[in-house]
Amino acid sequence: MTGKDAAGGGLRERKKRATRAALAEAAVRLAAEHGADQVTVEAISAAAGVSVRTFFNYFDSRDDAFVVVDADASERVRRAFLAAPPELPPLEALREALAAELREAERQHELWSLHAGVLRSAPHLLVRNLGAQMADESGLAEAIARRIRAGDDPDDDAVASGGGDADAEAVPHRDQPDTAGARPGSPPETAPPEGDADRAAPGLYPRLLAAVAGTAVRVSVQHWCERPDELSFADVFREVFDLLAAGLPAPAR
Repeated sequence: MTGKDAAGGGLRERKKRATRAALAEAAVRLAAEHGADQVTVEAISAAAGVSVRTFFNYFDSRDDAFVVVDADASERVRRAFLAAPPELPPLEALREALAAELREAERQHELWSLHAGVLRSAPHLLVRNLGAQMADESGLAEAIARRIRAGDDPDDDAVASGGGDADAEAVPHRDQPDTAGARPGSPPETAPPEGDADRAAPGLYPRLLAAVAGTAVRVSVQHWCERPDELSFADVFREVFDLLAAGLPAPAR
C-alpha cells in the first residue's frame, strides 16, 4: 500500500481509494480475460478512465496492480481491532474487525474469484501476493501486541482505542511507506521506530493469532466460493471463528 492510499477520512482520500480500487479491478478483469503478461499499464489506465501518470501515482509497476484488490483493507482491520471495546478477548475483537471488513464479500464474489484465477495462472504474481499477505500478517501481529500491552499498561489506553500520536499518524508520502501496510510485493520495513526497539518484535501469541486469523479468512473465502448458492459468507465466517473459539473440536459423526 502506498502513502497515497492510506486509510483516512475526507473526500480527497475517499477519491484516492476509489481510484486505486478502480485500477486494481480493471487490472484483474483484463488479466482474467487476456492473461496478466498481455496486459499493459496503458490498457489498465484506459479501462479505469485515468491517465498512465495517475496509474503510477498508485502503483510502482504493472504487476503491483494485480497483487491485492483492496490494499487499504488490512489497515482498516487493524484500526477497527485496536478500537474494539477493551473487554473483548483478542480473538473476538479480531473476529468483529474482520467481519466488519468482509460484510461486502458476497458482492465482491466475482472479482475475488477472478483475482484468485489470475494468481493461480501467474506464479510470479502468486509469490508477490504471498509476500503482501506476510507483510499484512506482521502488521496485524504488531497491532495485537499493542492491544495486549494496552490492557496491561493504562498509559497505552489511548493507543489501543485508536487515539494518541502512536495511531494517528499523518498520511505518508508514497516514498515513505507505512511499515504495517507496505506496498504489495515490496519487502516490509524491519527497523523498529526509534526508542521502541524493545517492542519491535511481537510475542508468540500475537504472531500465532495473526496467522490463524489470516488462515481463517482464506479458508472461509475458499469454502464459500465453492458453494455460494448454499451458504452466506457471513455464516461460513461465523462458523470458522466459532470453531476456533471452541478449540477446534472434532466434528460430530
